Amino acid sequence: MSTEANADKKSEQKKQQPAKFLTGSTMGHVVTMTVTSSVGLVALFAVDALNLLYISMLGQKELAAAIGYAGTVMFFMVSLSIGMAIATGATVAKALGQGNRERARNLAGASVAFCVVVMVLTSAVAFPFLRAASRLLGATGETADIATRFLSIVAPTLPLLAMGMALGGVLRALGDAKRAMYVTLFGGFVSAVLDPLFIFGLDLGIDGAAYATVISRAVLAGYGFYSVIKHHDMLAMPDMPHMKEALQPFATIGVPAILTQLATPVGNAYVTNAFSNYGDDAVAGWAVVGRLMPLAFGVIFALSGAVGPIIGQNFGAGNRERVLDALKDALIFTLIYVVLIWIVLALFRTQIADAFGATGEARTLIEFFCLFVAGTFLFNGALFVANAAFNNLGFALYSTVFNWGRATVGVVPVVWIGGHLYGAVGVLAGWGLGALVFGVVGVLVAFRVTAKMEMGEPTDVAPAAPASASSPFSSGKSAGLH
Repeated sequence: MSTEANADKKSEQKKQQPAKFLTGSTMGHVVTMTVTSSVGLVALFAVDALNLLYISMLGQKELAAAIGYAGTVMFFMVSLSIGMAIATGATVAKALGQGNRERARNLAGASVAFCVVVMVLTSAVAFPFLRAASRLLGATGETADIATRFLSIVAPTLPLLAMGMALGGVLRALGDAKRAMYVTLFGGFVSAVLDPLFIFGLDLGIDGAAYATVISRAVLAGYGFYSVIKHHDMLAMPDMPHMKEALQPFATIGVPAILTQLATPVGNAYVTNAFSNYGDDAVAGWAVVGRLMPLAFGVIFALSGAVGPIIGQNFGAGNRERVLDALKDALIFTLIYVVLIWIVLALFRTQIADAFGATGEARTLIEFFCLFVAGTFLFNGALFVANAAFNNLGFALYSTVFNWGRATVGVVPVVWIGGHLYGAVGVLAGWGLGALVFGVVGVLVAFRVTAKMEMGEPTDVAPAAPASASSPFSSGKSAGLH
């Protein structure tokens, strides 16, 4: 048999394969997807933490504070990429769950194109205002100069980051947890190798950290593109008809998802500004906490994107019981993980502060986070799970409402009161406690939404369903299941 015939046969076999998450243990899928997704993510966060550790070794506290301000500014722009990656994964997963691989392929190509175009425009618009953004957060003098220089090197690579994240979303939608993990893992590995070389070996300081970030993002995007094309043939060349077809489902999930993701950096910007009232030492402590959080709880950060395709595929196939099981299993997983990590952080809080050479206010904040505030990630995790349900069941606007509520009502008043009563420690405590109400209520609403769908009520956004099905959760058997 010729090579061309073999390729055609493999392509046909891929088209006939059922969506991965429609069978098997939902808890098994939750654990596998979350852990593999988080490995690469935690690797990136670990490199980010090492960056800060290396910078702190240069012995200039303005550098650590500058990283804190620059990280907050970048968080705004990266959040756009996260929102679009969520939309990409959700739209592709639904199409796969409905048994329509060719439509999923077209949606993947168009969605990745949307991500790149949006981030090119975002980078171009934001570039002239990088210094103003840093100063708005409270950066002054040399700290503002350093933050601006770092951002001016890194910001133009946002389209590469967006492409890599979107392609990772496609891989997760396909159930290819291993390669989705490698997308971020390889990017993190490159950065881990280049950071000390550029910062110390070439004596580039903070600029070296920025250059390493640029190269790692190029690797991240390149491997994602290779994996989706070579191993899955799941990226159709976008043309105008397919772009028009994909715009509505992508925007329906993407716009609320982007607004949802932007809520967190808005809240963090307010918190960063609140810490600036207590000097660069407090901002440096917040910068360490900001790196420590995703490193310790990267698994929880990955949970929403990892669980989403499981919910999305079963939603597309009309399997209501498995949607409920995935939601419950994700919450159980969150509870166990957060409690274990909280114990570890509390036990090793002194060693963690020592590793960053933290003293004074910075040390107090790091140890306080490890001992008390880390436990509030149980409620952040609950909100992440609720977001995954909302984004993949057609209620993406609910994610927007809850996340903005968390970032405003759940941050501003409690942070202000905490700071007024207890200073910088009160600011950190207020930030943590703000998640409590929104995490609990978010989960309750997610279960209520799922219950409504079980009774056959229409969703805000129903995916294209087979002609014989009146809704994704109709009482009839879905063709995608048998």
